Amino acid sequence: MALQEIPISDLSINPFELIGTEWGLVTAGDATGFNTMTVSWGGMGVIWGKNVVTIYVRPQRYTKRFIDAAGRFTLSFYAPEHKRALGVLGTKSGRDGDKVAEVGFTPLFLDDTTAFEEARLVLSCRTLYADDIKPECFLDQSCDSTHYPEHDYHIMYIAEVEHVYRAE
Repeated sequence: MALQEIPISDLSINPFELIGTEWGLVTAGDATGFNTMTVSWGGMGVIWGKNVVTIYVRPQRYTKRFIDAAGRFTLSFYAPEHKRALGVLGTKSGRDGDKVAEVGFTPLFLDDTTAFEEARLVLSCRTLYADDIKPECFLDQSCDSTHYPEHDYHIMYIAEVEHVYRAE
């Protein structure tokens, strides 16, 4: 399936469904090396006068080093028949083998980063801000105890959506 760039103003989605239920992939790196991981936490909106996404990555995730090195990533979404593949990409580490080949996805290099031809929607993003989730900042301590029993707090990335691609 070919991807075509569309204006962000043409994007009509439900981010709660898209991120929380359908899941997506965060992918960073280029043809010389990249990694991807599944995400089911995140947000979309406007801050600092820019259209942004917010993603959360645990420090031990292999993909983090690619995001940090490149300063950009893609956030991509897939048709329901790819949900099993997203599960594999979220539970296996790229350190241990070629999980992308295992699920049969085809890398697509665009905007100095990586996405996959199987995507139905790709947001190409440039990181603007990163910070650690801090345990002392939880106003509802149940979020800390439920989601961080190992104290491996996510890094929050806010990134500007520079390009939007949709499958034809």
